[in-house]
This record gives sequence, C-alpha cells and structure tokens, in this order.
Amino acid sequence: MRIKKILLLVFVYLSLVSHCFSQTLFSPDKKLKLSFLLDTGVPYYELKTGEITLIGKSRLGFKLKNAQDLNAHFVCTKSASNSFYEKWCPVWGEQDSIVNNYNELWVALQESTPLQRQLHIRFRLYNDGLGFRYEFPDQPSLTHFCIQEEETFFNISEDAKAYWIPGDYDSNEFVYQISSLSFLPDSMKIAKRDITSSTLINDHTVQTPLLLKKANGWFLNIHEAALIDYPSMSLTLSQTNNQFTFQTHLTPDPQGSKGRVQTAFQTPWRTIIATPDAKGILLSRLILNLNAPCKFENTDWIKPMKYMGIWWNMFVPNGKTWNYCDNHNIKIDQFDYQKAIPNGRHGANTKDVMQAIDFASLHQFNGLLIEGWNVGWEDWFDLQKENVFDFITPYPDFDINSISRYAKQKQLVLIMHHETSGSIMNYERRMPQAYQLMNKYGYPCVKTGYVGRLLPPGEYHYGQTFVNHIIRSIEETAKHKLMINVHESVHPTGLHRTYPNFLACESARGTEYEAFAFNKPNHTTILPFTRLVGGPMDYTPGIFQLDFKAYDPNSHKTLSSTLAKQLGLYVVLYSPLQMAADLPENYNKHLDAFQFIKDVPVDWRKTVILEADPGEYITVARCNKANNDWYVGCSVNSKARTSKIQLDFLSPKKKYVATIYKDDPKAHYASHPMLYVIDHKKVNSKTTLSIFCAPGGGYAISIKEINQ
Repeated sequence: MRIKKILLLVFVYLSLVSHCFSQTLFSPDKKLKLSFLLDTGVPYYELKTGEITLIGKSRLGFKLKNAQDLNAHFVCTKSASNSFYEKWCPVWGEQDSIVNNYNELWVALQESTPLQRQLHIRFRLYNDGLGFRYEFPDQPSLTHFCIQEEETFFNISEDAKAYWIPGDYDSNEFVYQISSLSFLPDSMKIAKRDITSSTLINDHTVQTPLLLKKANGWFLNIHEAALIDYPSMSLTLSQTNNQFTFQTHLTPDPQGSKGRVQTAFQTPWRTIIATPDAKGILLSRLILNLNAPCKFENTDWIKPMKYMGIWWNMFVPNGKTWNYCDNHNIKIDQFDYQKAIPNGRHGANTKDVMQAIDFASLHQFNGLLIEGWNVGWEDWFDLQKENVFDFITPYPDFDINSISRYAKQKQLVLIMHHETSGSIMNYERRMPQAYQLMNKYGYPCVKTGYVGRLLPPGEYHYGQTFVNHIIRSIEETAKHKLMINVHESVHPTGLHRTYPNFLACESARGTEYEAFAFNKPNHTTILPFTRLVGGPMDYTPGIFQLDFKAYDPNSHKTLSSTLAKQLGLYVVLYSPLQMAADLPENYNKHLDAFQFIKDVPVDWRKTVILEADPGEYITVARCNKANNDWYVGCSVNSKARTSKIQLDFLSPKKKYVATIYKDDPKAHYASHPMLYVIDHKKVNSKTTLSIFCAPGGGYAISIKEINQ
C-alpha cells in the first residue's frame, strides 16, 4: 500500500514538472530579457530590462470556435535557441542598409489531453524589442479550425500614458488621443462624440500601432508584423486594481470567426518595440526585420517618386468634381456618356490635365496622379452596387491617348487611380485588364481606394478576406511591373520589405481631412511614433494656400499647419511616394518656398532623430542616398517653441550652406499660417541652430556641401 502511494506521488510530481517549464532569452546587447514559462500547462511570457518590468507575466493561446480551446494543458516537448545577424539593403527606405540581429527561442508545445494538439511559439529578441508568433505544424488532430479569439495578452502592470485611436473594423482615420490607461475608457466616450462610424468596437478597444509611455520613461509600441492571411489586431484594455492588461482583439468575418486557419500555418508576429527614449521608437527596424526578404529578383522597375495631381482641387471650396455629369442611378454598362450633359466642373478633363502636366514637368516632378478619369463616379458611393467601375473606360472629356502621349513627351509618368467603392470582388475580376491598360500607356503606379463599406456585405476593411485581397493586389501589380499605393487600407505591417512595389498606403488621417474635418496641430507629431512604425504613409503634404478664404470669402477655415511646417513634413513623415498636393497657382505665389519641395529627395542613405517628444515636437535629419546633402524637417503642436539642434551629423572638416525655411515670428496656424522666412547660413558639424517654431508650425532645412 505504501509503495502505491509513493508511486502515485511520483506520478503527480512528474506530471506537474512536465506542465511547468521556463526558459530565458537575452537580447544581443544583454539589456532585454525574455522569460517564457509554462505554469501548470498554461504558456506565459514576460519582458524585462534589468529589474524593470516592461511587459509583466502575460498569457498566450487561443479560444477556438466549435472546438476545445488551445490555451492550456501543454507540456514542452522540445525547445531550441539560436542567434542571427545579417545586414541587408532595402530597395528604398530611410537608410541604405539595415542590421537584422536577434536571439531566438523556439518552443514546441503539445497538449497532455487525448487530442495531443501541437502549438509552437517562436520568439525573436532584439536590442530594441520583441517579436513572437504562433506556428501550427501539420498534425492529424488539427487541420482546419476557426479562431474565436486570440488570447495574446500584454500586461502593462501600471497606469501608463497612451497615444491611441479607437478600435474600429473599417477605419483608422481618427484624431489621435492622449490619456492615461485609467482614463482611456472615459476619453473614448468623449472622443466618440465626434465619430460617425458604426463599426467602432467598444469603449476599451484601441487600434495598433499603440504607443505607451511608462512612468520610468520607457516607451513601448505594440503592433504586428507580416500580416498575411489573418485578420488584423486591435487591443482591448482591462483593469484589475492597478494592473492594466491589453488582449488581442481580432477583426471578425461575416460569420463571427476571427481567422480561418489550415495547418501548416503561422500567424503574424506580435511586436513590442521597447526603448528608453522616444527616439528609439523612430529608429527601430524591428517590424521590417520580422518580414520576409524581397520576393523579386529584379527591382529596377521600382522607383520612388515625387508627384503632383488632379486631386486637391476636388477638396477645396467651389472646386472640381470626380464625376463628369450629375445623373444618378447610372448603370455603367447601359449609360451613354457621349449623350450625357457634362456638369462643367469635372476635374480630370484633357485641358486641365495637360496644364497640370506642363507645370509638373517644368518643375521636374516624376509623376502626376489623375483622379476621376474613368466612368462611374456619378453614383459610386452605394452599398448595393458591385460593378460601379470597370477601370478601363475614360470619360468623354479625358482623351487618354493624347494625354498619355503628351506626358511621355514631357518626360512625366502618370499615376492611375482605381477607386473600387469597396467592391473587392469586382476589382479582383478586373485587375488583369486594368493593369494591362496601364502597361499599354506606360502608367507605372496605381493608387487604389476602398471608400465605404466593403462588398460582399459583412466583410470589414481589417478582416482576413480584405487582408488577403491587398496581398493579391500587390502581387498582381508586381506581375505587371507596377507599383501600388493603397488608400482605406488595413494598417501596414512592414510588408514593403517583401513587396517593395508596395510603396505606401493611407491608413490614417491625411491632408484630405484638413479640407472637411480639422486635424489637430499635434497630429503629425504623433504619426511617426504610431501609424508610420508599420510603414510609409501617403500623407499628401505641401499645401501652401492654408486659408480657405481664398476659395470662399465666407469660409473661416484654416489648416492646422503653417506653410513652413508643410515643408518640414516631407522629412518628418517618411514615404518613397511624396505628393506636392496643392494647386499650381498656389505654388506660383511662393516659388521660393516651393524650391524645397523640388529639392527634397524621397530615398535616403541615413536618418538621424534630433529631438522627439510625441504629441509635442519632432525634428528629423536625413541624408540623400544620391549624394551627401542633408535635409531637416520639424513639426510642433499648438504651442510655440524654440528648437535647438546640433549639426554634428555632418561630416567633420567639410563646409555646407544651409537654407532654412522657417516660421515668421508673427506666424500662427490659426491666424497667420502663410508667414515664413527663408535664411541662408554657412554651417559645419560644430554648428548649433536655434529656430523659432510658431504654434502649429515647424521648419525645413536643406544643407548642401560647398567647396570653400
């Protein structure tokens, strides 16, 4: 009897031991420590720096739909660790080479239940943060399944400051809020009074990238990398006493499933960038490094560019229209546009487009975007219409043959616009024919749009179906050697490393919101720490006519920026696709300031963060990849300040001349937004500059080497 009791105790002990497992991993510089553990069969992780806890003990796993959850009863069957170092060169970017250096821990888990399902977790720890993902190997007991919810937690452990936008399945075009985690639900209720979206999630869910500032000064950015064949992630906050924890909240499909999986499969990476100051968030390349290398052997056809467009004149008061006539309820395959009465305000007409080509060519821009060129805009914003656009038929007043020949003569490429009206199936059917048309006329880049609710009904912009659609559109454009810029898109997750023809996307409030809903002056001081962490944004800066009285004497609207700040945004908000968004007549009034837009590159050798405080100010310096010229951009919030920067990033023993485009002392975004001063000054690596920034202002500097 005694022997049986001893054997039973030994069995219980061995069972508990097999369900308890721990392993630690240090970053290459030994400053960050990851701990992974199985606590009675439940997987957890923790992230620390020294004795400081960055992410407290946080649970991992899945709730499954119509199946037993995959979040407990695990034993560790195998684990492995290794180190990795490489230096790779992006096709374009903020620097010409990137170091990918991490230590990795891989653990193989298996249930101790009769199902014996397997789940692997892979952790990669960098000097500036952590990435981890779930991997489902081929296995007989787990082949097809639906996720009810991913149970990935981020235990923040304290009442940190958060920079956030509300959780939503269809839009990330919101004003950023700043609040403590304890006040976030109340702040959400206040913010939602100005939001007209029916797909907001709840008062506790925010979108990623989410920026957090802890009491000890450390910054955390929580996001995801390599989002493929999986719904996008938001975060739901819960509070227990003084403990604050976020859990993943995946976007559902029409049946309420949050991811349909077929093994073998791996999820996107869950990312935590962790740095002791704000500058580190901006310099991190963790998300890029977690994406697969470039899929293309030849990338000569991928060319970053500056462009202008038939665009902003559709947003200003008394401006142009996308539609050719004012008829409604048009069926595209039955309406005779040749007999239609034009409204006289259509923007994409041959005469206006050729004039725009002249201006863009004169000032040596690379491209011209044309919106509203194709039939279907008369009644496109309609949930019941799946075939509004065919993407190949131009309006009667848009002579595509003559316009294309003229642009070629002027050595200017045209950017085609494909607004899908949210009908993703219609666009997928028509992609090959539309891209063949672009190849025929030499259009190297397309801007796609997905305004409104998606079709089929019930699908969301951030669901698995739409995520896969974006990948298909990127891959299909690549087959035709075309570049793509996606608006109304899911948030970017570093996929431009794998697909460098994916130049940019919108996925946040851009300049268009300045025309119909105010952005805050601090908006562009937050975007680099949040939205841009995942990838470049087509923000469309460069507005010079900032007072709308010029278009409508009764207007009381001014943009939330000074003119000098508009110049600075070309450096602050990185993109390989930068637009000079304003109208030619407004640039002609300020050709001295326009010179900076003409000069500033879109591809960089090196990036230096000179000063940064999210929500307050940001100043960035970048070196042109083509030569040794440097460019500096600054953006500040609604408070005036003096920016003091050292130019120690310049090469020693060399001399430069700096052209400084700055706010006039009387400038103010709300009253005198267009007052600016241009100074010229000889500088070197020992120079310190003090520059006044008006409320809502900023500045831009071009620094060019001189032989004196």
